[in-house]
Amino acid sequence: MNEQRPSPPPSAARRSGSLPRTIRAVAWSLIGLRKGAEYEQDLQKINPVHLFIVGLLAVFVLVGLLILLVNWVVRA
Repeated sequence: MNEQRPSPPPSAARRSGSLPRTIRAVAWSLIGLRKGAEYEQDLQKINPVHLFIVGLLAVFVLVGLLILLVNWVVRA
């Protein structure tokens, strides 16, 4: 019998999501505004390793900005 198997989803190494798309996805996620259709596209196109790295960098930048803001408010 010739049974056709469904093609496997692309692995993390084969996904070649662009850096701007990854940054945009992380930024919208931090804000909390995402459309369902864009989320589905991101799941298929963005490399999870890139997403993790950009997410960590975004969190460090956010925490750094908050620390600077608190220091500025306290000293003012």
